[in-house]
Amino acid sequence: MPGPRLIAIVGKKNAGKTTLVVALVRELIRRGHRVMTIKHGSHPFEVDEKGRDTWRHMHEGGAERVVMETPNSRVLIAKPREQMGPRELAGLYLADAHFVVVEGFKSADLPKIEVYRAAAHPDPLYSPGTPEAKQYLAIVTDVRDYKAPIPVLRFSDTAWLYRLTDIILQGAG
Repeated sequence: MPGPRLIAIVGKKNAGKTTLVVALVRELIRRGHRVMTIKHGSHPFEVDEKGRDTWRHMHEGGAERVVMETPNSRVLIAKPREQMGPRELAGLYLADAHFVVVEGFKSADLPKIEVYRAAAHPDPLYSPGTPEAKQYLAIVTDVRDYKAPIPVLRFSDTAWLYRLTDIILQGAG
């Protein structure tokens, strides 16, 4: 069985990446796909509270991985030996997905959709003519006159999400 198809949602800070991920995941699920996500963070964060049992398992006991199972959720807390890319993470943890929507990892070799909002940044990440340009499937923007040699979808178009999902279904890797 082939692994999941990955698509990266990229953009500069505060462009709306998370909002797009949420909408896209919902639409892919509505169309019958099993969807999982990966979020790339640039800063360390703690999901476990100091002194709690799971924290103690790892920090006092030295466990490399701790799984917390509750009636509503399951959490894996792991100390990474090395940083992994989205393909490795998806293969290890999300192999049973149809699609893995990746937020961030803009330098990864993945098909990309960029969220570009002028209120957040004056220029997009996408730059035609660069080697990375071939990875971009589309740009979703609020800039009325922005043009590119790839599909440009505008938030003001009521069908932008459906068109974007169709593009992804044809081009995710």
